[in-house]
Amino acid sequence: MKTLMIQGTTSDAGKSTVVAGLCRVFVNRGFKVAPFKPQNMALNSAVTEDGGEIGRAQALQAIAANIPPRTDFNPILLKPNSDTGAQVIVHGKALSNMEASSYHDYKKVAMDTVVESHNRLAKEFDALLVEGAGSPAEINLRERDIANMGYAEKVDCPVILVADIDRGGVFAHLVGTLELLSASEQARVKGFIINRFRGDITLLESGLTWLEQRTGKPVLGVLPYLHDLALDAEDAIAIDNNVGQSKISINIPLLPHISNHTDFDALRLNPEIDLTYVKMGEQITHCDLIIIPGSKNVIADLAYLKSQGWQADINRHLRYGGKVLGICGGLQMLGQKIYDPHEIESTRQEAGESAITGLALADFTTTLTTEKTLTQVSGKLTLMGIECDVHGYEIHCGQSQGKALDKPLIRELSTEVGGIDGFVSADNQIAATYLHGLFDHSDVTNAVLNWVNEQHGVQTTIDINQHREVQLTRLADVCQQHLKMDEIERILQSGISTVSNAHNEKVKT
Repeated sequence: MKTLMIQGTTSDAGKSTVVAGLCRVFVNRGFKVAPFKPQNMALNSAVTEDGGEIGRAQALQAIAANIPPRTDFNPILLKPNSDTGAQVIVHGKALSNMEASSYHDYKKVAMDTVVESHNRLAKEFDALLVEGAGSPAEINLRERDIANMGYAEKVDCPVILVADIDRGGVFAHLVGTLELLSASEQARVKGFIINRFRGDITLLESGLTWLEQRTGKPVLGVLPYLHDLALDAEDAIAIDNNVGQSKISINIPLLPHISNHTDFDALRLNPEIDLTYVKMGEQITHCDLIIIPGSKNVIADLAYLKSQGWQADINRHLRYGGKVLGICGGLQMLGQKIYDPHEIESTRQEAGESAITGLALADFTTTLTTEKTLTQVSGKLTLMGIECDVHGYEIHCGQSQGKALDKPLIRELSTEVGGIDGFVSADNQIAATYLHGLFDHSDVTNAVLNWVNEQHGVQTTIDINQHREVQLTRLADVCQQHLKMDEIERILQSGISTVSNAHNEKVKT
């Protein structure tokens, strides 16, 4: 199997997007391609068909490669649950919560996990397109690195560096990153891609010539700034909302540990829907619907929600007849209590016997469990007499129980857990579900909007799967046009021998 790694000079340099574009281009060239990211840190994740959890970016890249997502594409996933700690997901399953120092010691074991996945993929695919994480020049993270050059050295693969010119300082980023690498790592870098350029390309050419002369490495292409490119975000929240004529308004509290916010892309991209993320210090304003989103740390985010005064805003919204929808962690917050007997999100002192008080808007409680639910599901959603098929996935710790759940939102669920999910309140103002991906299909979106306001008047619906395919095709076309794809393919095909020979020649010199 040929392996090519895309590393970036900074976080958000465009690695995920470039790998997705290259996956589609190489598939179009007849390769059987798989995406790979040794280690990902993100709160946006996806559930694979075999019930594992991987980063959202690798699921997107798998779609670009025309293959189903699988856990080997992202063997190590870190989901931050505090400033210094994260849940460690290994081959799709939660291993434990670790502080940063403990995880650093664990990296030797993690590298074995990464290589195991790499070797499995090598038996099946022609090419592996690998995404690095952050920057390879983080001096404090170089020891036991598994995310960038540590992996590249282990499997002996070539590397292309990507830099974002829109940030400024692109030449310093590229030259500086290269200078901070070891001799063997520098030899491994086969060229550069400059991302997000806007302007007159002729004004950049002298800089490109200088860069190639200074480093002895080619610029393999300059990708233009793609306005309105809308693909599943790896982690950063896309808050832009190009509203035309707003016919319905939605507020979403922006929680510190918000997870799977891609749930709302189909709403955010709809020009007839005004979707607003309510940030710290802001008030939930008059709107038609408040959505309480998923959370990686429900207890901490519930406390944050209350501290911002949003509980009072939600109660006021309900008094005036507004609707509230809870998704996953948002569902759990709506109940009376959250119990945490295993101290998954709290200490015994914090939880105590009385547990954590929820928003108390529905009669049920939730108990957090050590085993995480990871499954793709389908069923029938019913709102206001409208029934439609729903497909989604569940990622959550905890089970909910209580009288409110006697009136479920979703029935005929394709799981062994009772075949029902969520609830609709007796007064029809509150609904909730554990399912992510609720709005990915237009029938469900229409049913929810009709529940919010029968006279909403929204004519446009976004099928996120069709939308994603259009965006991937656009991205691949841009990569084909602006990158030196024949040269990149040569680097991929030459693979190990190119790197090893270059390193040997440097050593001889």
